[in-house]
Parts: sequence; C-alpha cells; structure tokens
Amino acid sequence: MHGWGIIGTGDISARMAADLGAVAPERVLAVWGRRQDRADAFAREHGIPFATERREELFARADVDVVYIATPAHTHLEIAFEALDAGKHVLVEKPMATSAADVEAIFAKAQATGHFAMEAMWMRFNPLHVDVLERVRSGTVGDVRAVRASFGTPFRAAGTKLTPAHAGSALRDRGIYAVTLAHWFLGDPTAISATGSLMDGVDIAGHATLEHGEGRFAQLAWSGIEFLDLSAAVSGERGWITLDPMFWAGQSARVHAGSVERIFVSPEHVEHPRQGNGYQPMLAAVEEAIAAGRLQHPWHDRDATLAVARSMDAIAAQLPA
Repeated sequence: MHGWGIIGTGDISARMAADLGAVAPERVLAVWGRRQDRADAFAREHGIPFATERREELFARADVDVVYIATPAHTHLEIAFEALDAGKHVLVEKPMATSAADVEAIFAKAQATGHFAMEAMWMRFNPLHVDVLERVRSGTVGDVRAVRASFGTPFRAAGTKLTPAHAGSALRDRGIYAVTLAHWFLGDPTAISATGSLMDGVDIAGHATLEHGEGRFAQLAWSGIEFLDLSAAVSGERGWITLDPMFWAGQSARVHAGSVERIFVSPEHVEHPRQGNGYQPMLAAVEEAIAAGRLQHPWHDRDATLAVARSMDAIAAQLPA
C-alpha cells in the first residue's frame, strides 16, 4: 500500500478520506488545508497523523507517495505540478483542470517526471457503470444511436463558488458527467451546439447537443439553479439502458432489450450497491496501477480525459459572454 496525502479539507475530501481508510488502512498520512485549524480538525476527524497549512511540508514527506488534490479547479494545475515535481503521484479531482491545455500539461508533467496521474472520474470505476459499459459493448442494445443525460440540482446562487476566480462552473462541475457518458458510448463528437446561462461571468446552467456522425447524437444538460432529470440513457437499434438517478453515482439500471416483454413491460433490473461513498473501486484501481508501474490507468487515461476536456472547452466557448 502507498502512503497518501490529501490536499483540501472540503466535503469531497472527507468522503474520499473515509473510502481511502477502507482501501488503504492507516495509509492516509497527511492532510493540507488553507488554515492550520481546519487541517487539524480534518486530521482529528479522520485519524490522519500529520496536518499542515504549508503544502511544501506535505510534499516533503518521504512517506507520502500519492497526493489526492481536491481544491478548487482553478488551482489544480499549479498544485499538481508542485506534487509531481516533489516526486508524488497525483489523483486530481474532476475536472482535472479548467481547460484542455491545462489537462494536457498535467499529463505531460507526469510523463516527464515518471509519475502516475489521473483525473478522479470515479464514475468510470463504479461497478454499475462498468457493467453497463460491458453490456453495451457486447451489443445488448445494438449499434448505439443516442445518449441523453442531465444533472441539475439547485444551490444558492451566491458565494465564492460562483465567482470566476473560484471556477464555479456548473458545466465543469456537473456537466462533465454527462459529457463523459457521451464520449463513452459515442466517441468524440463531430459538431457541438450549446447554450446556457451565466451569473457574474460563471455558467450556472446549460444544455448541448453533440453530433457524432451518421445521425448519432447526445443530448446533455446541467444546472446549478434548478432540478433536471437526474437519470441517463444509452439507446440503440435493439433497445436502451436507463441509468437510474443519480446516474453519475449509480447503483441501479434498467435494461430495455432482449425481447418485447423486456423492452416494453418488464426491463431487466441491474443493481450494484455502492461501496462506501462510491470511491473505493477507483482508489483500489489507482493503487493497483501505481503498484504495476503504470503512469496512467487504461480505463481513464490521458486521451479519455483530454477528449472530454476538449468537448467542454467547445461547449464553454458557445455560452453567452
């Protein structure tokens, strides 16, 4: 097992720390927070022996091999570079960065320093999504023709999360899951049409159609100001599979394929209970990849991460100025 350090003390770091405790017992060794008191409180809560408000102190620890970065997205590039230069492997919370160029830079730095790097797209490792991907690839729904996905829940439209300086983009925070699904099942889009709403220069809601050639398409939506249907579906010539809400954190799906009865009346119900907070399969995969000497994980590598980042850049470019 590797020694882990956590950069950030927010809610997602807390959920990740709990799952790391299950995957790598007693191997979460250090945490960094913007203030020492917050870092100390986080360390006490999660049984972490070292806490600091100085990142260089965490990066200097010889017992820390891997760093999980869960700070605001606009800081990911700088902190990932610091960690990689200090000889650490990095798992960077999604979005890995706020542009495809920065995503590419992180992977280039990891390659140059000989260290592992991955975006923490935990959905890719979720047993339900692995199952659905395998079913689709085996031809369960036939040739995939369409994907739909939306992620919209309201939050209070105020505070630092909605300032450009804190990169509080609903597209990159929520829409990334929908865009990722489209890439899984349809590949890179040939054209993108998108629109949305901004508040103080930050996108807070939007929707897009991705064209994938030969009539194949994805319809995607995201929002931080209203509820949208939190399910997703992948459809083909032989049927479709619905990922039940919340599709990105899925535990169940319905397979409408195989017979008239299954398609229209009683679809097959697929269920995979969540493991811990849902991050355990991803964390185990990261541990295994690093132990094997990999610099990337084949399920969510540089190319996959960069393709989604490029699509999000193209969507963002079409949002109102």
